[in-house]
Amino acid sequence: MSAVAQAAARRPSGGGWLVAGIVVACLTEAIAGTLLAIGRSDIMGHIHSTPDEFAWLDVCYIAMKLTGFAVAPWLLTRIEPGRALLGATASMGLAAMLAALSVQLGVLVALRLVHGLAGAILLVAGQAILFWRYPPERQPVLQAVFAMGAVVAPATLAPMLQGWLIDSHDWTWVFFLILPLALAASGFMLMADPVRPPSLDRRALDGPGLAALALALFGAAWLLSQGSRWNWLDEARVAKVLGLAAIAFLFVVDRQRRARAPLLDLALFRNDDFAFAFFVSFVAGAALFGSAFLIPTFALSVLGMTPTDAGALLLPSGLVFAATLFVVALLVRFGGVPPIAPVPLGILSMMIAMWMLSGSTLESGAGDMMTALLLRGFGLGCLFLSITLIAFSRLAPSHLAFGIGLFNIGRQLGGLVGVAWLQTLIDHQAVASRTILGTALTPGAHGLTGRMADYSAYLAGRGLDPGPAAAAAHGLLARSLGGQAVVMAFNTAFIAVALMFVVAVPVVVAVKIALARRTARRSAAGSPS
Repeated sequence: MSAVAQAAARRPSGGGWLVAGIVVACLTEAIAGTLLAIGRSDIMGHIHSTPDEFAWLDVCYIAMKLTGFAVAPWLLTRIEPGRALLGATASMGLAAMLAALSVQLGVLVALRLVHGLAGAILLVAGQAILFWRYPPERQPVLQAVFAMGAVVAPATLAPMLQGWLIDSHDWTWVFFLILPLALAASGFMLMADPVRPPSLDRRALDGPGLAALALALFGAAWLLSQGSRWNWLDEARVAKVLGLAAIAFLFVVDRQRRARAPLLDLALFRNDDFAFAFFVSFVAGAALFGSAFLIPTFALSVLGMTPTDAGALLLPSGLVFAATLFVVALLVRFGGVPPIAPVPLGILSMMIAMWMLSGSTLESGAGDMMTALLLRGFGLGCLFLSITLIAFSRLAPSHLAFGIGLFNIGRQLGGLVGVAWLQTLIDHQAVASRTILGTALTPGAHGLTGRMADYSAYLAGRGLDPGPAAAAAHGLLARSLGGQAVVMAFNTAFIAVALMFVVAVPVVVAVKIALARRTARRSAAGSPS
């Protein structure tokens, strides 16, 4: 063997650089995608926007990300996947830098569209490349590593990092942070060997179908993120958006039947594993996004924590989440454990964790909630890697990117539905709880006179005259009543997430049985699964 050949044989494949680049690229999407949850009030004040104007930053990002999940598989048939991934990462970094320098709402809305599209492309391309580049036996560990950036970071690490930057600096620093991460990810990708994807047929773009799908997804994103604020169908604008989204969706269904190259590859649902995983992912997305919405919101609005403390509250859960991902990966890789085995344990853990959080009070702290949060992380770790392996392990390479796009659309929509449901539940329960508590505080009610006397004495001791002290005591009582009502509403929401699994488990089992029977009928008819 020549010296050149020996050097080539010893040269590292660059796979480590590629994996590192993909994970760091996913981290840029995680930070950009979750900023508005922690920094909402800071950004609104800085750019002088109303809640209705600010809502478009959320809606445009979510809708374009969902649209990007549908477009990305088509794009990978036209552009080399490595270049698509590199271009999306660079676009994410550039758009983040421009967002940090801008205080104009219109510019920020346009840049959020770029964030959503670039984030979807890098997630689909990155995960597809891992499946194309590495053999099946390495996928459990690789998909666990990928989930660190795609799932764990947005649910745990990003909120803490954003909270610290907002408390110590301001929200623009969060966007500034994305640029060096994007540059690092791009550098890692450039040091890796070129990606050689399988032969993919170039597909034509269904322009009318894409326009209709984008319109339907924009309508769905607005409805699910803003419907609770407008009390759903009680507001005329909600009904109009719902009607427009429904018409657009029906047009998409028609295009799926008639178009020569439809945008979505719905034939993937003929694969029983993918169909089952898609359904479970919808439920798991509602649990992940719903609990990730409830916990920081409860910490910020009820417990009065700072953004840093609220973000740090989820960090231990994230560490357990990550550790569980790798334990499951090793069990599947070396222990021969089937991917579906950890799913029941994950569901049970999530149910118990949410039930434990439903006992929170105004005096609860991080220590009181920690056991439940750790159990939540364990449950999510059992669910997400298993679902990923079930969904994609048996897909043909030419269908893989389309499966990843559809899978992410399902998980994201499940999360949007979960958050919208919980937000509506909290709004209604807070009003109902306040009404119920108020009926017990009528003049002469047991304990009311003594509590008012205590408040008045406390305020008088702080220097108020008896008359103003009595009036201020009424204000303190009303404030305490409102706080207790909100706590009761959040506790109802926590228990609702647990009950969601109680309802979902029989449905999941029924879906699995139905898919197994479909497979049996195909086998009997002699058709391939």
